[in-house]
Amino acid sequence: MPIKILMVCLGNICRSPLAEGILQSKLPAGKFMVDSAGTGDWHAGQGPDHRSVLAAKNRGLDISMQKARQIKKSDFIDFDHIFVMDSSNFKDVTRLAPTPEGKAKVILMMDEIFPGQKVDVPDPYYGSAKDFDSVYDMLDEVCELVAAKLIKEHS
Repeated sequence: MPIKILMVCLGNICRSPLAEGILQSKLPAGKFMVDSAGTGDWHAGQGPDHRSVLAAKNRGLDISMQKARQIKKSDFIDFDHIFVMDSSNFKDVTRLAPTPEGKAKVILMMDEIFPGQKVDVPDPYYGSAKDFDSVYDMLDEVCELVAAKLIKEHS
């Protein structure tokens, strides 16, 4: 059974789809499964924002087939690790957690680089293509560390 990782942002069309695709590309196939969700349901069923798709495509990664969905209580049982993109997502997701064990699975993504500093992955939605590229680069850096940690932890 693969180790399951969930990436969460607000609408599941910008940051978490990028994080899903980037992390999946850095993990051995079959041993890990990465998914993403949003705290809100505004974009459920839609693909990622075209600027996220382009930022990924420009770096050789195809995330175009992903579909947005909202996080649900069963995710706290189904997933081993839940990474959130910012402090607002962290509050919303931990509040939704049905158990202390579920709540303990929630990690602020950038804590992997800046432990305890509450650094957010900025939401590029109202920004330019350059903002999406910056978010991609930020996520690529942190996903490299997360992948190495997960591989070591689960080997």
